[in-house]
Amino acid sequence: MRAYRLLTGEDGSAFCHKVTAALDRGWALYGDPSYAYDAANGVMRCAQAVVKDVAGDYDPDVKLGSL
Repeated sequence: MRAYRLLTGEDGSAFCHKVTAALDRGWALYGDPSYAYDAANGVMRCAQAVVKDVAGDYDPDVKLGSL
């Protein structure tokens, strides 16, 4: 199966580390990152999709972060 995750967070090193950790665990970038201004909190928010091919069939109970 091909697993999909959308990583999100405030723009900064913590978000970059989140994406880097996913890449280190075998996830691959999927598409371009997205950025949006969060006016309520006065910060930029980031999103990056990642995908990973894993053995087995899709199960809605799978914890994608543990793959």
